[in-house]
Amino acid sequence: MTSESAGDLPFVSVIMPHYQDLGGLEIGLAALEAQTYPKDRFEIVIGDNNSPVGLAAVEAVVRGRAQVVVITQKGAGPARNGAVAASRGDVLAFIDSDCVAEPQWLEEGVKALSRFDLVGGRVRVLVSDPARMTPAEAFERVFAFDFKTYIEKKGFTGAGNMFCRRPLFDRVGAFGVGLSEDVDWSRRAVASGARLGYVPAAAIGHPARVTWEQLSGKWRRINAETFGLMTGQRGQRSRWLARNLLMPLSAVAHTPKVLTSPELNTLGQRLSAIGMLYRLRFWRLWDALTLLRTTRAG
Repeated sequence: MTSESAGDLPFVSVIMPHYQDLGGLEIGLAALEAQTYPKDRFEIVIGDNNSPVGLAAVEAVVRGRAQVVVITQKGAGPARNGAVAASRGDVLAFIDSDCVAEPQWLEEGVKALSRFDLVGGRVRVLVSDPARMTPAEAFERVFAFDFKTYIEKKGFTGAGNMFCRRPLFDRVGAFGVGLSEDVDWSRRAVASGARLGYVPAAAIGHPARVTWEQLSGKWRRINAETFGLMTGQRGQRSRWLARNLLMPLSAVAHTPKVLTSPELNTLGQRLSAIGMLYRLRFWRLWDALTLLRTTRAG
C-alpha cells in the first residue's frame, strides 16, 4: 500500500470483544500491529466483558495499543456494542480477541467494501503441531469456521471476521444478547438489503479446540441455549428433538467430507477426525435426551 493512497483510505475501528484470555489477547494485538494497512488509519477498541482478572491486568497486556471499554453486561454481543459505541471509524472491522489476523486482513477487508456492503473473510483453523493433531483438532480443521459455506450457501457471516461501514451498522442496530447474536445480526443486515460477500484474502486464524472436554463443552452450551430458546414455542421443541435424533445419521453423511478434506494430510488424521465426528454426534444426541429428561423431571 503506497503512502500516496493512504490519506484517501477510510479510518477503521477494529472491534474486539474480550473475556479473561490475556494470552490470546496479546497474540491478537501483535497480529494487528503487523497489518499492512497504515497504522494512522485504524484504531483498536476492546470491549472487555468485566474480566475477573481486572481492568489493570487487561491494560497491562494492551500497553496502549488499544482503547479498553469495560462492559458489565455479559456476552460477546454487548461487548461488541459497547466497543462500537466508543469507536470513531467510518469502517467497522470485527475480530475476536483470540484470533490472529493475517498481515493483509484489514487492507483486503476494506478493499472489498467497494464491492459488498457486508464482508466475511476466511478463518483458518490453527493447530499447535500440524503433524501431531489431536482428534479434536483434526475434527475442527474440517468442520469449524466454514465462512465460505456460511456466506455463499446459508446467507450469513460471523462477527469473528466481519467488515461493514458504520451507516450499515447504525441502520441494522445493535447485536442481540444470547445464542448466535452475530448470525442474527448479519441476517438482519442481509434482510435490510445489504450485499454480503466472501473475501478469502481477508483471512484470520482461530485456534482449534484441542481436547474432548473443550469440544463437548462448546456443544453442551449450544445445546442448552438452543433448548432454552425453544421453550414455550409451539412445535419448536419437537423439531429440535427430531434434528438431534438424526445426529448419528449426519455423521455418516459427513464422513466423505473428512475423507476428501484438504485440511488433513494423513490417513491417521482422517481416521482420528472420523472417530471424533461419530463420538460427538452420538454425544449430542445423548445430551439432548438428557436435557429433555431433566426438564420433565423438574
